[in-house]
Amino acid sequence: MKYLQTILACGLLLAGMPAQAQVTERERPEEWKNLVTGGRFADRFEAMPQGQLSDKNWGCADVQPRYVDNGIEREDLSFWGGNILKGDDGRYHLFVCGWKENSPRGHMFWSKSTVFHTVADKPYGPYHIVNSIGKGHNPEAFRLTDGRYVVYVIDGCYIADRLEGPWLYSRFSFDPRDRRIIEGLSNLSFASRPDNSKLMVCRGGGIWVSRDGLSPYQQLTDKRVYPAVEGEFEDPVIWRDELQYHLIVNDWLGRVAFYERSLDGLHWVVEDGEAYVPGISRHADGKVENWFKYERPKVLQDEYGRVTQMNFAVIDTIKWEDLPNDRHSSKNICIPMNRGLRMEVRNTAPIGPKTKKIELLIKGDADGRPLADLDFASLRFGTHSEVNYGRGAKAVKAVPQGNDLLVTFQGKDSGITDEEFAPKLIGAYKDGQLAFGYARLPYLNYKPALLSARLPVAQDGGMAVEVQNFGLSASEPCTVSVTLNGQLLGRTEVRVLQPYEAVTCSVPSVTYRPQEKDVVEVCFERAGNVFERNTLVVEPKQEKK
Repeated sequence: MKYLQTILACGLLLAGMPAQAQVTERERPEEWKNLVTGGRFADRFEAMPQGQLSDKNWGCADVQPRYVDNGIEREDLSFWGGNILKGDDGRYHLFVCGWKENSPRGHMFWSKSTVFHTVADKPYGPYHIVNSIGKGHNPEAFRLTDGRYVVYVIDGCYIADRLEGPWLYSRFSFDPRDRRIIEGLSNLSFASRPDNSKLMVCRGGGIWVSRDGLSPYQQLTDKRVYPAVEGEFEDPVIWRDELQYHLIVNDWLGRVAFYERSLDGLHWVVEDGEAYVPGISRHADGKVENWFKYERPKVLQDEYGRVTQMNFAVIDTIKWEDLPNDRHSSKNICIPMNRGLRMEVRNTAPIGPKTKKIELLIKGDADGRPLADLDFASLRFGTHSEVNYGRGAKAVKAVPQGNDLLVTFQGKDSGITDEEFAPKLIGAYKDGQLAFGYARLPYLNYKPALLSARLPVAQDGGMAVEVQNFGLSASEPCTVSVTLNGQLLGRTEVRVLQPYEAVTCSVPSVTYRPQEKDVVEVCFERAGNVFERNTLVVEPKQEKK
């Protein structure tokens, strides 16, 4: 995709304002104009619940009037970041950072912020502070298998047995595993894997895994997993539902975010269209709380992992214009989401161009809309690149099965290939509301093996390569090959590895003497095809943090 930039506030440079304060709008790809409703992640945002509407508060005209009881806001405090956990008490707990509104340097006092534990009876607020945890910024909370709670902050974390505390400050440790750390380790976001281990993405777009969420986070990627487009990326948020992984990353300068999905958390596909943009916070009557910036997105999930709500840090102006004792400030807002349908394909054979029909079971939720309300003729099913543009397989029959609905689609036009892991449905209910979802394929392993190598080390007669399986299923036997600066040095066989198991393989080679900045490539092959490629750069040894 080619992006063009239009500077909307060119006078900022003349005024000597920091480069980060520039307002840039990136032109969208021309084909995005053809996306249908439901093709963009942004189409899933719903109207904010009706609350206390007021225009007698801080903020510019674009955010007046607004629901002052949505999320958390106060006249004396500026808030930023934070995510929500539903506690065992049935209440909602938002961990958010903040600082006094009249603090020196205004918004730029964020580096001195405090993490607050706030509570609400409803997911969208209002949230009220019950205590402070400690100093820190960009908090993100999650729960460990043993029931303890962790609140990550930049450069550290707090751990407690209960949400009420007491909280003990600690630090994560990180093992880059001979890979470069892109843009440092900040703005981390975490997703739980099926075995309750943690998958983490850092600000730079590297993917890391920790077996228990506290032990060293180990880096699996050698490059960022973000879209291959121009952008100043930050604020990644990652999560997993019962089917797949999801990731949203924000281009803070272009004020547009991107949406990706993954089967294993390591290899990602990007869906066209905006994940979110300014103006997504709207009321039922169409009124928009038009915040200047929407950052630090976080998700609230249901028991199946579907997103029911997103919350954002928002500010009504450029951050550098939020000064002490003025009318500008920031808060955290909550926006409900269309959580989508749960679905599974009933075909047992892989779907392809010769498939005559596709049977899709749409599961009914006890508290969801009746499936009888679906507009049958509107349904399209297939790969996202087809369905998002209004194409895809058409429905030909629907048969109720208890609370579920079995829908038969034409086999042609789905666009599904062997690369597909979660085909998509887009349609509408009879009242015009969006219906969408992703389907499980019965012939795929949704907990695949993930083989990853470390930098080979020289030994007599060749080299030694450590290979580890970071996946959640046993691997299959394969071949590993090593090249140095593009020259093949040797190959050997790797046996079956159980989840998390590591083995050191000897690779016969005439010579292996890599120098700093040499590029070593370790490839995993099966039946002559490379299925994984690790690019490792020889650098001075990096210290573990």
